[in-house]
Amino acid sequence: MKIGVLRGQEMSFPEALIDRINQKSQQHKLGIAAEFIMLEGVRMAEPSGYRVIVDRISHEIPFFRAYLKNAMLSGTEVINNPFWWSADEKFFNYALAAKIGIPVPKTVLLPHFAHPPNTSAESMRNLVYPINWDKIFNYVGFPAFLKPHSGGGWKHVYKVNNPDEFFRAYHQTGDLAMVLQEGIIFTAYYRCYTVGRKKVRIMPYDPSKPYLGGQYGADEGPIDPGLRDRITEYCVKINKALGYDLNTSEFAVRDGIPYAIDYCNPAPDGDVNSVGPTNFEWLVEAMANLAIERAQLPEKSPKEYAWSAFIGGGQQ
Repeated sequence: MKIGVLRGQEMSFPEALIDRINQKSQQHKLGIAAEFIMLEGVRMAEPSGYRVIVDRISHEIPFFRAYLKNAMLSGTEVINNPFWWSADEKFFNYALAAKIGIPVPKTVLLPHFAHPPNTSAESMRNLVYPINWDKIFNYVGFPAFLKPHSGGGWKHVYKVNNPDEFFRAYHQTGDLAMVLQEGIIFTAYYRCYTVGRKKVRIMPYDPSKPYLGGQYGADEGPIDPGLRDRITEYCVKINKALGYDLNTSEFAVRDGIPYAIDYCNPAPDGDVNSVGPTNFEWLVEAMANLAIERAQLPEKSPKEYAWSAFIGGGQQ
């Protein structure tokens, strides 16, 4: 039985995950082998040969995304599910969290600043023009964050403190679909791993610091037990709703209330040099256990060959 890993440029986490899975398999005589996947051309509808695949790169490489969907047709379980990941976007996620009772900053979806490719003014005839910007600003307030409705890695994210700053930033967004989101003036900020929709690792996090610049705390730090329990509950609820088995969720705490800021990170940062050795060890151990657990489950064939059967195909 094999577990495959698809990796991109990252180094420390994929190697450590494969080593940990193989160590556990040898120690407990599980008959499971983990390895990096090597691909050429992919034949349609053929089994992948892997019981479980851990995906760290398909969001950037369409070839890998198509391979993973093809693998699921023959019963491979993929962490994270590529069907849901393909359909996912942040604006829907904000609305979903609000519907399931999780505090979310006020957020508005904005029309594209520039026409998307192969469109014209006639393509936009369903839009009100001119936009009532004052109505939007009064609802969201300032400071606010302008960011893509679907994206990650803090790309194209702007903090704006007034309408002038907003328009300067908005005019740089091209044909991206953006959201304007209330800025939470927080007293504490946490980034949390959730693995298997059950295990949660709460990490103090400073988004103002540069990457590899001490953003992560080594442990929870002095966190109120009630706040810790609420954040844990929210992480589990979010990831059960989204169907993600590996994700990070960020919470900004204002007046004791944790607001869910960003929780669409199905290939989250796992670099030991970024998250630190303590958090890294937790992640490697939790993910190795999850991959082994899923590999040992009875193989399931789709009940029907329909998108709905695959988008909900992960384990609960």
